[in-house]
Order: sequence, then C-alpha cells, then structure tokens
Amino acid sequence: MSTSVDTSVAAGAKYEPVIGLEVHVQLLTATKIFCSCSTRFGAPPNTNVCPVCLGMPGALPVLNRKAVEFATLAAMALNCRINETSIFARKNYFYPDLPKGYQISQYDKPLAEHGFIEVPANGRRKKIGITRVHLEEDAGKSLHEGFPDSAEKTAIDLNRTGVPLIEIVSEPDIATPDEAYEYLTRLKEIILYTGVSDCNMEEGSLRCDANVSVRPRGQKEFGTKTEIKNVNSFRFIREALVYEIGRQVEVIESGGKITQETRLYNANEGKTYGMRSKEQAHDYRYFPEPDLLPLVVDEKWRAEIARSLPELPEARRERMVKEYGITEYDAQVLTFSRSLADQFETAAKAAKNPKRVANLVQGELMGRLKAKGIDIEQSPISMKGVAASADLVEAGAISGKMLKDLYDLCFERGKDFPQVYEDEGRPQQSTDTSALEKIIDEVLTANPRQLEQYRAGKKTMLGFFVGQVMKASKGQANPQLVNELLSKKLE
Repeated sequence: MSTSVDTSVAAGAKYEPVIGLEVHVQLLTATKIFCSCSTRFGAPPNTNVCPVCLGMPGALPVLNRKAVEFATLAAMALNCRINETSIFARKNYFYPDLPKGYQISQYDKPLAEHGFIEVPANGRRKKIGITRVHLEEDAGKSLHEGFPDSAEKTAIDLNRTGVPLIEIVSEPDIATPDEAYEYLTRLKEIILYTGVSDCNMEEGSLRCDANVSVRPRGQKEFGTKTEIKNVNSFRFIREALVYEIGRQVEVIESGGKITQETRLYNANEGKTYGMRSKEQAHDYRYFPEPDLLPLVVDEKWRAEIARSLPELPEARRERMVKEYGITEYDAQVLTFSRSLADQFETAAKAAKNPKRVANLVQGELMGRLKAKGIDIEQSPISMKGVAASADLVEAGAISGKMLKDLYDLCFERGKDFPQVYEDEGRPQQSTDTSALEKIIDEVLTANPRQLEQYRAGKKTMLGFFVGQVMKASKGQANPQLVNELLSKKLE
C-alpha cells in the first residue's frame, strides 16, 4: 500500500500541478523485435548482436510476431482501442548507443490509443487517460564507469539494441505525486498479470519519465513543463515530483520563469538538477520505415489475442470478495501477484472455510516468507498445505498454537504442511475432559495469587489461566473446552 505525501505544501492553494507519465516496458520475448538475437539480460557486452541490430548496411528488419501479440495484449488490458493498421517510422537522431542513426518506432499511427487506468483519489475512483501505446526498439547502453579516467572514456554495450518495447503515454490527467504513484503501481500490476513483461526496474524492463508543470488553479493553459528522467523506483518518482512541484512554484513566486528542460533526480539529496535544455524541440524527422510494411492487426487476430487476456486484478478482487466472503483488504493482499491469487483460489476451493485460508495466508504464511526473504513460489508450504491446515483448525483437530508450531517446522525442514503433520504423528488437540481438569487443578494450585485476584473481581485473569493451561498441555488442549472448564471451576 502506498503512503500519502502531502503535496499541498509544495503546490499551495494558489497552484495546481499537471503531470503526465511516459513508461517504457520491455516485452518478454525470447528474441529482439527485428532480428533473432537473444534478449537475455546479463550477457557479456556486445554478444547478443547481429548485422540487423548493429545497423550494418543492407541488413533488413523482420518484425517479431510475438512482440506484436504481447503489445496488443497489454494495450487491451489498458482499455485501449487497437488500431487495425499502424505504421512504423524512423526516429532520426545521433547518439553513440544508436548504431543506425535512427530508432524504429511508431509516431502518428500507433498500435493503440485512448485507454485508461482507474486509481484511488480522494476517496473515489479516478480515470487516468492513456494517450497511446506503441511499439519500438530499444537503444543500446552507454557505460561511463570502470575506467581510470571515466570523464574521458565511454564504452558502448549494444546487447539491448533492438529489444522490443512498448511505450505507454498517459494523458496529463495526473494531479498529484500520489496519483502518479498509484497510476504506476496499477500499471505495473496489470502488465504483470498479462505476462507480457517481468517489469524488473533493476534490469531496465520498466522505465519511467515524468513530465510536470504547475499553473494557477483554474487556469486552462498548461505551464512550462520539465521532464524528469532516469528515476529507478516509483517511490523516487513520487519524491522527485514533490520536489519539482515545490521548486517550480518557488521560481514562479520569486518572479522567475520555468525553463523547459530535462532534469535528473538525486535520491540522496532529494533534489532534481538540470541535465539539458529542451527550449529547442528536437527535430526527429519522422518518416515511415521503408523496410517494413504497415502492421495490420485485423479482427481475427485481435480476437485470437483477446482470448489470452486474463482476468485483471480489479475484476478479480471484486469476484473473490463475493465468491469467498473475504474482505476487500484480503482480496487486495491476495491478488498482489497473479501467481499468489491463482494459488489462493486453488486452496480456497478445496477448503471448508475460504476466509480461514485467507487469514492463514496473510497472518502465518506471508509473515514467514517475508522474514526469510523469499517469494510465494519458493514457499515450503503450498496452498494445498494451507488449505489442509485450515481444515484441521476448522474441525478443532489442532489449535492455533499447534498450527504455528507446525508452520515453523515446515520452514525449518523445507517440507510442506501435510508431510510435517504426518512426520509429527498427526498431533491432535486434547478434548479429554478429565485430563484437562487435572491440568487446570495443577495450574490453579500453582498460582494462588492470581486465583485470589480473580475471586476478588479481576475477571481478566481468566485469560492468564487459559494461557497457563495451554502452556502446560504444550498447546494441545482445545482452547474453547479449556475456557468452559476453567469458568466452571473458578465459579
């Protein structure tokens, strides 16, 4: 869950921010968008390259069908209209990591347009428009570190050149850094559910640039915007926006003018710094890519792609609340990833009480996974195991204390719950009344001061005695039966 950032201090009642986000998502194809080179991350520099991605004369691009299907699937999940015909274009600029001197992208005729994402804002749902989703190839990577005099030397790694991307451009509908954070969180969640990308920000699979301006409240015209680039986490994007909004307001209030520029965010200082001016718009001289035919995603192909569209997070949460009787918060936690949601539903359908399964996943399983620093996929306790343990608690066969101990053993031994339960001899809660009465008598005899306090009117001491009996029975006594027997004995 996100934490709230108060931007009113930065923007004040006098000004309002206008924010738009451009997100690049690397598609999870095995090969590049226009050639058969591998997209594998971490290969030695300049090993996943060929004449096509190196921009050699005469080498021709061939479009990767899977990249088109992944891009279309993502656009559908973002509620976009898929254009039947889109055009690839050459975006011309010169930079060391762009060997051809141009990037193949889409410009005025993109793959998809007019989508939206809903985010929570001021206690309601707000639609953030998506202008377009288009396909393009990635550029290479300039490496400035690792040299004796790095200020003078730069190395180029072209492994990333030609890796398939989609660029998702939002409308300038985002009014606060909090909304930007929520938009990015939900965007990533949706993309992960579709399976078209791993969205790994550390490996550059998801990158975001933010455009931000401020204007007097009520004014229709936009203010001069700045672009914040190369921010490597959603939290830092929110912090960068908070700082930049405050900086722009301060400049305007002091009689200055905002310069249209690209800025970088220093997370250690919590400040943005000017990188280069954008006063002169770069002339990319877009023109249709002559070596690629128009991309046609006809109705038949769209229908085929749509069949692989999964149930998306928001719809899944609503259904799970109705179907399993869990809370909205439960559903939010249990749909954190598609894998977790799938596993929960498998367990919930097999268990007698889905709500108890939800409680055990959140209260017992997730805490242990977090403490171990592992994901649900590496959990020793499967969702089938959670369901089995939930049914044992539901039937009164084991107590909560016994369950905790068994879960601890599962994590210690790296075994699933049913196996550990068998190994431990299928322990059961004790419902032997005479044996429990004997333990109760021993506990009361051993604690005369607490017994005197209870009889003097301190009824909360009942909880103390229950705890002592459970401890003496090594957690195997039935707590409900212990309560009943203690109440009778004490009265």
